[in-house]
Amino acid sequence: MSDLRAHDVPGLDLASFRHWYDEQRPGEIAGELRAQVIAGGRSNLTYEVTDGDSWWIVRRPPLGHVQATAHDMGREYTAMSALAGTAVPVPATYAHCADPEVLGAPFYVMERVAGTAYRSVSQLASLGPERTATIAGRMIDVLATLHAVDPAAVGLAGFGRPEGFLGRQVRRWGQQLEGSKTQDRPAADELHRLLTERVPDDETAREHVGVVHGDYRLDNLLTGADDQVKAVVDWEMATLGDTRTDLALLLVYDRLGALPAAGLVSDVSLAPGYPTPDQHLARYAVASGRDLGDLRSGLGFHLGLAYFKLAVILEGISFRFLQGQTVGEGFDRIGAGFDPLVEAGLDALGTGGD
Repeated sequence: MSDLRAHDVPGLDLASFRHWYDEQRPGEIAGELRAQVIAGGRSNLTYEVTDGDSWWIVRRPPLGHVQATAHDMGREYTAMSALAGTAVPVPATYAHCADPEVLGAPFYVMERVAGTAYRSVSQLASLGPERTATIAGRMIDVLATLHAVDPAAVGLAGFGRPEGFLGRQVRRWGQQLEGSKTQDRPAADELHRLLTERVPDDETAREHVGVVHGDYRLDNLLTGADDQVKAVVDWEMATLGDTRTDLALLLVYDRLGALPAAGLVSDVSLAPGYPTPDQHLARYAVASGRDLGDLRSGLGFHLGLAYFKLAVILEGISFRFLQGQTVGEGFDRIGAGFDPLVEAGLDALGTGGD
């Protein structure tokens, strides 16, 4: 506990937090609070908080520049609370605060789950190929389990609007880019134009409607020492929509290892034993009961959208870093990942980047 501090950490006023939390769950905090920012987060701020006996996780938006519709604490809280009774492993949720006066932004409090967020090739390489393959396979199984959840059965029928989902995604990420550009981005503008032209119709997407995590990857899972997935976290972009967007984004994260942007987000796919994209698709097809050929159909659009989405996310993080509004390390390199991702997105759409 030597790394945890009894005084405030950026974005978390401990006295204000305690006063609010004592009103929500009286008597739960027993001693003096200490807190630390958990390393690794490049978007929302995540804190470990303890009184010496009990632990809590607090999540809030980043400091400074925050896009409209982004960093939605209520969305994360709602998704995890609804999924608590399903086979999808999520942390227990304790309380949500929509009042920005308490900490300067909305936030929520959840259970601290013991587990590892595997983010680097070195972490997995130390486990060996067999365990790596097992962990990655279970990641796919949990994704299929999430996509099998009936939204209405868990109170999420109104969590999103599946009709027109893909078109709105293209528009939304285009708007996010316009709000966070650090410089002119003509190639990204072209990728956005092509995506807009090629949005699949709702009839094609309807059979794939389900709960979408929105940022599903290995380091957004907490994996236990037994290699079982203990919790899926980081639900800020969760909604109802085309579940193939989750699958495509996961494949894009994995492909980062072959791009100049390797290591900026995650390079776990370079670890010995980590499945290939084809192996991921095959396992997902079996776990979800879907036809493999159907999954592959139209995947180019979904990959193109995923590359565009990830590029925009990096641009937003870079924007905040350049404005001195981001807490953490490694942000000076984030901007270097933008162009390779856009080029890969154009390739996925069959343009060859021209």
